[in-house]
Amino acid sequence: MATAARKTPAKPKSEGKSRPDSKIPVLTAPKPAEFTKDEELTAYREMLLIRRFEEKAGQLYGMGFIGGFCHLYIGQEAVVTGTKMVLIEGDQMITAYRDHGHMLAMGMSPRGVMAELTGRVSGYSRGKGGSMHMFSKEKNFYGGHGIVGAQVPLGTGLAFANKYRGNNNVSITYFGDGAANQGQVYESFNMAALWKLPVVYVIENNRYAMGTAVTRSSAETNFSQRGASFKIPGIQVDGMDVRAVKSASEMALEWCRSGNGPIILEMLTYRYRGHSMSDPAKYRTKEEVQKMRSEHDPIEQIKARLIGKKWASEDDLKAIDKEVREIVADAAEFAQNDAEPDPSELWTDVLL
Repeated sequence: MATAARKTPAKPKSEGKSRPDSKIPVLTAPKPAEFTKDEELTAYREMLLIRRFEEKAGQLYGMGFIGGFCHLYIGQEAVVTGTKMVLIEGDQMITAYRDHGHMLAMGMSPRGVMAELTGRVSGYSRGKGGSMHMFSKEKNFYGGHGIVGAQVPLGTGLAFANKYRGNNNVSITYFGDGAANQGQVYESFNMAALWKLPVVYVIENNRYAMGTAVTRSSAETNFSQRGASFKIPGIQVDGMDVRAVKSASEMALEWCRSGNGPIILEMLTYRYRGHSMSDPAKYRTKEEVQKMRSEHDPIEQIKARLIGKKWASEDDLKAIDKEVREIVADAAEFAQNDAEPDPSELWTDVLL
């Protein structure tokens, strides 16, 4: 019996020409910015404030003054500091639960942040939000979010509002390498790309999603390419160098303000402490952490440049550190002596 000849499947007909914007724009990371003396000193002070504040928060947590969860930003200070240097009035910032550094960078009061951490009435959420949930509309900081990836659609919504109002502002939306695998992130990417929303997605890749290395949890570890399916361009940035962060952020903000839509900045950074205060971080060696501290610490890099260029002496930098420590100590003292919220606060700010 003769075997019927196989038919070659017909090639699908094109229904039309490809869209003119069908290719992903290829962007190159700019060179690190050349800082002036004032810029170096400003960045040094701002990053040192974040680190000393976080060290004090860790101490207060151990003493029982801070309850619940507490995620420290130690090691990642250059990311938010470099980005903040290029924001204009009205630009918004939103992030996840490792958020104290972002609050301080946006100009929120150390007293108010520490009071919220300790659950006191003078805190930014009147003592009811704690470490992961505090906000300041006046400073254009929209949280602080405890649910992994929840802030990404909210940050996209901020960008939608900016475009709707035509105000030339940009939403800076931070999330981590772990959150990059969440579904709502890609729904947000799709909407932002379709409507060309002015949003910079900053992925803070600190190498470990809670306790799992990115190489074990992510099929694609180049997070700058996570927007490829939506034609969102992205670049990788040395997140331990505040100068590289500033120049990349400047480029990204200009991209958004020019009407090109969203962009991704993958900040290659590192956290020195555990994921949270309850994490012993046994999934990595002490040698790995020490190597990052000794070779790539963002604050020590600035210190070396300032001294090398004779823009500051060791005594000058010690004086800055002393001033910063006094600010942090004052915030801690204020928070520990501030009143706790009245029980009636249980019934306020409740949406039914």
